[in-house]
Amino acid sequence: MTTEPNKPNQLSRGRLFWTLFSSTFTLSAFTIGGGYVIVPLMRKTFVDKLGWIEEKEMLDLIAIAQSAPGPIAVNTSILIGYKIASVTGALVTLLGTILPPLIMLTLLSYVYGAIKDSAMVKTLFYGMSIGVAIVILDAVVTMARTVLATKKILPPIIMILAFIATSVLHLNIVIIIVSCAAIGVISTLVLSKEEAAS
Repeated sequence: MTTEPNKPNQLSRGRLFWTLFSSTFTLSAFTIGGGYVIVPLMRKTFVDKLGWIEEKEMLDLIAIAQSAPGPIAVNTSILIGYKIASVTGALVTLLGTILPPLIMLTLLSYVYGAIKDSAMVKTLFYGMSIGVAIVILDAVVTMARTVLATKKILPPIIMILAFIATSVLHLNIVIIIVSCAAIGVISTLVLSKEEAAS
């Protein structure tokens, strides 16, 4: 159920860009723990709350963002912005995502020396790290459910093999991503040929 009844094409350009900017700015400003935390929150905002992107499309965007060079949060925000409002939307979401850390890091650079040894600050970041772990776990469970909901045999097998390759075999993530992409391309080509033959 979405809380925003309007689709992007039903909004004025100003309201559309403001929603894109304010959403990404707020997520970026109040998210501690990097891209793997902000990405599931982007999913909740643009899929669950606004209803502007389908669940499957969001998974595809995250997969592309993960495999592309650069920070996953920035990559995902650019792809979301582009999907919703083309190049201008991508620039708006990019600005909304990079401004908060830029401002905060600039301010923190002036006070870092005074707070780096503070017990309270260390405790604060320890507590935040627990919250980060929970958010990442929630994202993993949600995405796994989406993959399993396809009721196809190949996606769960790829998911399990990728997990084993990362956690047990400690393979380079680039090899895993390229291998998964290759399997996806091959399976799509095989299915296309089967459909064409039938």
